[in-house]
Amino acid sequence: MQTYLDFEKPIAALESRIRDMKNLESGEDINIADETARLEGKLSNLLRDTYKDLTAWQKIKVARHPNRPHFSDFVKSLLTDFMPLAGDRAFSDDQAIIGGIGRLNGQSVMFIGHEKGNDVHSRLKHNFGSARPEGYRKVIRLVKLAEKFNIPVITLVDTAGAYPGVGAEERGQAEAIARATQACLSLKVPLISVIVGEGGSGGAVALAAGNKVMMFEHAVYSVISPEGCASILWRTKDKAEDAANALRITADDLLKLQIIDEIIAEPVGGAHRDHSSTMKSLSKALETALAELMTLSPEKIQSTRREKFLAMGKVGIK
Repeated sequence: MQTYLDFEKPIAALESRIRDMKNLESGEDINIADETARLEGKLSNLLRDTYKDLTAWQKIKVARHPNRPHFSDFVKSLLTDFMPLAGDRAFSDDQAIIGGIGRLNGQSVMFIGHEKGNDVHSRLKHNFGSARPEGYRKVIRLVKLAEKFNIPVITLVDTAGAYPGVGAEERGQAEAIARATQACLSLKVPLISVIVGEGGSGGAVALAAGNKVMMFEHAVYSVISPEGCASILWRTKDKAEDAANALRITADDLLKLQIIDEIIAEPVGGAHRDHSSTMKSLSKALETALAELMTLSPEKIQSTRREKFLAMGKVGIK
């Protein structure tokens, strides 16, 4: 069942009319096929116009859409022979971050990412994609394993942020995030990171310190959630939309700031409307990036990644 966002009300109304038309039979006064084709053309234009100039706040809603593809969807569509690897070998296996080895278009890769879940049961199981320290320590274990066997790493980022619970803090949440970031920056194999939905705070950066950082067109990437920013600056979450517009969290803004390297186009109406097209776009982008990075020496892979992140903050939007 399609879930509509608040700014999609005209789209919802038009799609409802199309469904009603398809349930009717043609008569003397109306040709159902012609009328349906006319309405579908109108719908296509409406979707294109609506998604052409989304605000930052609207993009956040799209990035959080419950029907947006998640890590498990990408694994099923993009990889073959996927073998999940569990646990941090210290405390437990955090289901908010999943990883394993598989083949992407024949190339062996270590595939790691946040998993939010698709229904109530799975969202609770995966803690809505908010990882605990053991999740980030699992990342460290898997990227080091990939380096040992000279396997490139691909990470998919989709989290509102790391889990802020007492237990997580007691087990060293900040240290685990810092160590995961350090491990990614130090790798001598290619690391490609893709912001596929929400990229929230350090919980996202820990998986996003890549040679190539790509971002879906309607994804967001920020140092703090708009709600958290509004609570700090204005003492109310009612200002979240103002915070979103000020934080420069959209793909267009981040490309100008040179925080990301590439924007991956989404189907008209967002990735949640057409998973198949979304998968094809990501597969092509990953294949191109891997082909480029696999020609570099281990030392060059490591040094260019470090230089990339050290250079951040030296440019701005004019």
